[in-house]
Amino acid sequence: MRHFEAVRSHIGSLHELRHNDPYLISFDLPLPRGRHQGIYLAELEDESGRRFLRISTPIGPFAGADARRCLRFNWEQRVGFLAVADLDGSPFLHLCENRPYELLSAEELVRVIQELGILGDQLEQVVADGGDDF
Repeated sequence: MRHFEAVRSHIGSLHELRHNDPYLISFDLPLPRGRHQGIYLAELEDESGRRFLRISTPIGPFAGADARRCLRFNWEQRVGFLAVADLDGSPFLHLCENRPYELLSAEELVRVIQELGILGDQLEQVVADGGDDF
């Protein structure tokens, strides 16, 4: 996985793409109990021109979320971090992971997508239920 087109080709062979833009693709990841989680893959570039793949999944509206708890969650995670992005003009929590292409194999990509999808679904259920476990 040295570039975004390799990622698109690999993921497109495994999942039906919902979005298929030049540097953004998305699909629904099937999960147990008939659930699914939206996964977004985008290419990022840092100041030095190094390219990264961002893997993200929406969790829920940011309104009402405790930023300190989000930061504490980020500190405790070994894979994935919470970030805020606009979704239809409203702040929305996303679970994200950024990986440099040179360290990303097809197997690692599938593993990270699966891990973020499962954790994202669990967090989404907690947020939707208004639970305090988050």
